[in-house]
Amino acid sequence: MVGIVSYGGYVPLFRLNRADIGKAWGGPARGGEKAVANFDEDSVTMAVAAAMDCINGIDRETIDGLYFASTTSPYREKQCAAIVAGALDLRRQIFSGDFSASLRAGTIALKAAVDAVQSGSAKKVLVTASDCRLGVPRSEFEQDFSDGAAALIIGDSDVAVTIEGSYSHTDEFMDLWRSQEDIFVKSWEDRFILMHGYGDNLREAVSGIIKKYNMTPKDFAKAVYYAPDARRHREMVRTLGFSPEQVQDPMFDRLGHTGAAFSLMMLVAALEEAKAGDKILFVSYGDGADAFILQATEQIERSRDRKGVKGHLQSKRMLPNYEKYVSNRELMVGKEAQRRPAMVSYPPVLWRDRHWVLSLHASKCRQCGRLFFPPQRVCLYCQAKDDFEEVRLSDRKGKLFNFCKDNLALSGDPPTILTQVHLDGDVRVYCQMTDRDPDEVEVGMPQEMTFRRMHEAGGYPNYFWKSRPVR
Repeated sequence: MVGIVSYGGYVPLFRLNRADIGKAWGGPARGGEKAVANFDEDSVTMAVAAAMDCINGIDRETIDGLYFASTTSPYREKQCAAIVAGALDLRRQIFSGDFSASLRAGTIALKAAVDAVQSGSAKKVLVTASDCRLGVPRSEFEQDFSDGAAALIIGDSDVAVTIEGSYSHTDEFMDLWRSQEDIFVKSWEDRFILMHGYGDNLREAVSGIIKKYNMTPKDFAKAVYYAPDARRHREMVRTLGFSPEQVQDPMFDRLGHTGAAFSLMMLVAALEEAKAGDKILFVSYGDGADAFILQATEQIERSRDRKGVKGHLQSKRMLPNYEKYVSNRELMVGKEAQRRPAMVSYPPVLWRDRHWVLSLHASKCRQCGRLFFPPQRVCLYCQAKDDFEEVRLSDRKGKLFNFCKDNLALSGDPPTILTQVHLDGDVRVYCQMTDRDPDEVEVGMPQEMTFRRMHEAGGYPNYFWKSRPVR
């Protein structure tokens, strides 16, 4: 029996009121708000956050593979799945892969994971989907597009949701695209896209899987299906033959459209409410469509402690204005940044220190048990030399021991908060604090670690761990 063993989600802390976008451009605004990545987040860091939520309580040694799905990978040539695996501290002997270039990338990765487990080449595969797309300023896409991530573990034991069947088809269709040089998503005329792209493909996928497995819309407790916006999602309800009560809320008014992660994030939200025995129809779209028939088992109750999509939606902080959003997404470069010297980064240094930079490892002295971060060769307390083991700190919580506010350091969100965090296990980590209000920072506040983008140097992003107030 192959299916979903665990699930997780991630929604950035910050939200932008769509009314602020309309106000900035002097035009109309869609209702609600959208999730916005912080200045130090991208599709890789959000994938790590969703995966951390997903693997909570799961032995990382049992994971055999990791897939990363996104249309906004920070690299055109380099595997981001390897970065995510390193940050999650997965074992070296796993297979990994990137899935990209389609809004259907998440479910394509899901199908590949299912095939890997069914074939016997893996026992558990971690699938992550994350996106951070940009719409042209002043366009509807700017109001619709948002940021987020989802993660699923596909396995053949302790299955919470079985995969009863699947259906896929491929369709060459020009609706949304970005060339190698494009920053913003482009599209063709709406009516043509909605009629012959989205509409035709979604109907074909739903009718195809229902016919293949001899089922009817009434057989499903929940229908989870892709839509480009809230209006088209509502219009498709009757077309597909479902009642409004059966259809999963697409969360457009609270979340927005998260690209390749969108379908999987809706699925995670549906699983958070699913009961044993519930059948779920799950459909995604993009250059064709994928459809799955899922059924929840008694094991679904074991995943209720996840923060998931809904837990992250409840934890939020509003951006003060549209200008702050422009700054976070680096759509405008300030004069101060232009006159600072360029940062430097060296791949040999990153390779040498990858265990504590990416995986956040500390050294633990085998003689006296003391922890040190960064790892040290000589124990400060008992002077034992080269007698230590590495210990992961990324999943530990702690309290703020000390901090200072630096108003001179170049930052996307000044002031820079430099911190000493006392983590569980009696070890202190020196780092920066993110997702915070500078006026609310105080000694003793609960902290957790989060994988973030530090800066770009040498033509590539540099990642490290920061602390943040516990969400």
